[in-house]
Amino acid sequence: MRLVAIALMCAAVVFFSGVDSSAKWLSGRLPELEIVWARYIGAAAFSLLMARPLSRPRLLISRSPGLQILRSVLLLGSTSFNFLALQKLQLAENSTISFLSPLFVALLAGPWLGERIGGARAAAIAIGFLGVLIATRPGTAAFQPIILVSIAGVLCNALYGLATRAVAGRDSSETTLVWTSIAGVIATTPLLPLFWRTPESGRVWAVMVLIGLCGALGHWLMILAHQRAPASAMAPFGYTQLIWMIIIGALVFGDWPPAATLIGAGIVIGSNLFLVWRERRGESTPRRAGASP
Repeated sequence: MRLVAIALMCAAVVFFSGVDSSAKWLSGRLPELEIVWARYIGAAAFSLLMARPLSRPRLLISRSPGLQILRSVLLLGSTSFNFLALQKLQLAENSTISFLSPLFVALLAGPWLGERIGGARAAAIAIGFLGVLIATRPGTAAFQPIILVSIAGVLCNALYGLATRAVAGRDSSETTLVWTSIAGVIATTPLLPLFWRTPESGRVWAVMVLIGLCGALGHWLMILAHQRAPASAMAPFGYTQLIWMIIIGALVFGDWPPAATLIGAGIVIGSNLFLVWRERRGESTPRRAGASP
């Protein structure tokens, strides 16, 4: 069962890599809002197909509608900032910055969820931020202000993750999935006439479909993975995205990440894996104590 979960998680990462790659490819051909809309319309179609809320109308009822709306707004902000940053940043560089999300979650879990940070966790968070500083090189000619947009997207994603934790015990995963995808469509569709640009070719249309399909399949596979194994066991495999970002960046966009980006990415990933290890150790300690006579 654990091997199946790992395979599902790795496949989900491939599809998420397809989302970012498609967004970057489309960024020079379509307005950003149109790309975000394409991402959400595909996800909405897939989630409605899988959840079938018309035959199960109770799925549309949330016990925490305000929290669901907040969560949806945060994800929309994360997606919009991320796609905007991808116009200028290399895939590998943007992916490295995105790995800050678990560190932001660990940092914000204290004031939001009342979790204790502790010295070791605080040190890991600080080292992770140091890794991003190495990768982005502020104060040098290599630094791009658009990096701040990427970081804003990561912060939105971290808050989205905390909101997901808060709503998890109140609504089913299907209800949450439907609310999130539909909210994105509702928010972006009324603005579409102001920004719409008809795609110039069938290839652009195909990539618009691809970005929605990749996002929907990625989330679906990730849900299946987490149904078969705990999140702490799946987290390390999320970092395989950096490998795909390097490969796609080189083959499609001709981008090779500089050594500083790779070194910084290694530091950020290492700090995240330490946090995962601490979490798993914390989960296993009560079981060992309980097993003692």
